[in-house]
Amino acid sequence: MARKVALTVNGKRHTVQSAPDTMLLYVLRNELGLQGPRFGCGLSQCGACTVHVDGQAVRSCIVPTASVAGKKITTLEGLGEKHPVLEAFVAEQAAQCGYCINGMVMQSVVFLQRNPRPTEAQIKKALNANICRCGTHYRIVKAVARAARTAA
Repeated sequence: MARKVALTVNGKRHTVQSAPDTMLLYVLRNELGLQGPRFGCGLSQCGACTVHVDGQAVRSCIVPTASVAGKKITTLEGLGEKHPVLEAFVAEQAAQCGYCINGMVMQSVVFLQRNPRPTEAQIKKALNANICRCGTHYRIVKAVARAARTAA
């Protein structure tokens, strides 16, 4: 049975009709029209749906909407066009098809907040659970390293 759920997404308050077990990804895309988070696997294995909930990177395909009521949700759109990680991904041409990039960027932002001076090995480990089928991993790692240097 659907019920009203109040969400704060990208700094704006929204009220949506949602069944308690409806996954956050579907509300973000279908109800709020956001295109950043993508459906990849639906099992929390690929990372394409990653968003931030209260500053933590989470896989929105497995998060029930009701569980994030009252929490701060940030999607790719909420980072803003001039975010250093986004600019680094563009500068390094880190996307080929672009499907994974939402997850790579969102995971990288949280990672760099916790580790502003990472080594290449640390970057690879932090993004290990995000899947890129095009094979742009090398450019993605370079983009994260660039963002770390830029934010310095």
